[in-house]
Amino acid sequence: MAEKISQLIAEETHGESYRTSKFELDAENLSSQIDYDNSTEIVLKHKGETCPPKKYLSLETESKNFSASEQILNYFLDGSRHIFKIDDIAYIDGTRKMIYPLVAGQVVTGCCRRVDKKLHAENFLSEIIIAVPDITNPRSFNGGFFTALADKINARAKIKISKIIPYSTNNKSTEKLEDRAIAKIMEHMHDTEKNLVAELVKRGKLNQKNYLVKDGSLEYRVLPNDKKRFNAKNYSFVIGVSKRFNPMHAKDSSNKINPGLVADLPPLCRTPVTIFQREDKLFGGNKFAVWYLRLRDKKYSDSPFDGVVKVEKILVTDSERKSEQIDSEEVNLLSAYLLNERNLTCYGMDERWANHIYPIFLTESFIKSRFISAETFLQLF
Repeated sequence: MAEKISQLIAEETHGESYRTSKFELDAENLSSQIDYDNSTEIVLKHKGETCPPKKYLSLETESKNFSASEQILNYFLDGSRHIFKIDDIAYIDGTRKMIYPLVAGQVVTGCCRRVDKKLHAENFLSEIIIAVPDITNPRSFNGGFFTALADKINARAKIKISKIIPYSTNNKSTEKLEDRAIAKIMEHMHDTEKNLVAELVKRGKLNQKNYLVKDGSLEYRVLPNDKKRFNAKNYSFVIGVSKRFNPMHAKDSSNKINPGLVADLPPLCRTPVTIFQREDKLFGGNKFAVWYLRLRDKKYSDSPFDGVVKVEKILVTDSERKSEQIDSEEVNLLSAYLLNERNLTCYGMDERWANHIYPIFLTESFIKSRFISAETFLQLF
């Protein structure tokens, strides 16, 4: 019988496994679709496009005109994870016995490509990631301690752990230890997404006739050791489409925060473009063009924000960053093509159906089909 991973970690790091109950920590499918928090970490600047509409701009005619045209949104990227608390583990810290959670996640990241109106898997990666307390490293070695630990566990358990990542146990932070562990696993998933984009660019796959649509925001944290790996110019032909967003970041023509601007957005219309930049230097200082697009009439949904997606594009050229504007023609083009991608029907019990575009729905379904069952996964630990 294969040895349990949580017990192997305790043995290899001289900790004590409590063999506690295992349960899911990740609740991405239950989280609110709208984030109403009025963050102060973002600097917003209005009139972020060359020819801004006064309030709304209908793209119904353009979307119909492009419906028979050759597609330009041909790559679709998504990442998903299932994260579980797998054990509690104790270490001696001075004269105290401190107990920390062990957290493990299945992380699947993939990209699909459209060819002749059909979606094909372009690339995907399925991984097992374990987040452990940093105190696991007894002498805070800067070398390959956690890589060596993963190799030892893999050899004994006869499976493939992709990575063991330490999370901070610094007691100055008020953040729950489980949340710190989840954040580390999410960070790894985002790194994988960035690597997939970089690989497509390296292979010359992305251009004016082949845009990539990423499910979710492009607001990646760029840590000091990531600056060489994250190249904003890789995102020249990439847009982020978010089903969940903060409407408190929408501003009207008088430069005032106005979430009603999004709530009252008519069907098949978009808002003017806003440029924003996070004050937090961990986000790399990138400037984003952001606009909202209504895919469906709100009278068919439960919330005034159902049927609206937030679209993001990083300002990547020197002229864009200097002028802080994006070409309105490009915004209209991308918006019109997105409107033609919306789902025709509601699929199953997914409460986000009104905000889905169909290729992302298919990509997400493909990604989630690569998960092993929770019961099988937890048996490893």
